Amino acid sequence: MLEEISVLSGLEVYTPWGVKIGDVANVEIESETSSIENLFLETTNEKLVSEGDSILIPFRWVQAVGDIIILKHFPDDLPISSMDGPELEEYR
Repeated sequence: MLEEISVLSGLEVYTPWGVKIGDVANVEIESETSSIENLFLETTNEKLVSEGDSILIPFRWVQAVGDIIILKHFPDDLPISSMDGPELEEYR
């Protein structure tokens, strides 16, 4: 269990098959339960995410957290659309 959410900031995030997606830029918290909802990646791997745009990754997709984050799920059969506008600005 995580003692502090701040340890996630800057960690590299990898797909289940070992490809780096990007680094955690911010974390979205659910205010009522103080649980982690999403990881915000500001810059991503252009081979996995259209134009290397920013994305939110649901924390429920996380397999393991240590020196890096490994996901147990990441879509490999469709392009991921990026966030833009006010939604993106909230996480910068």
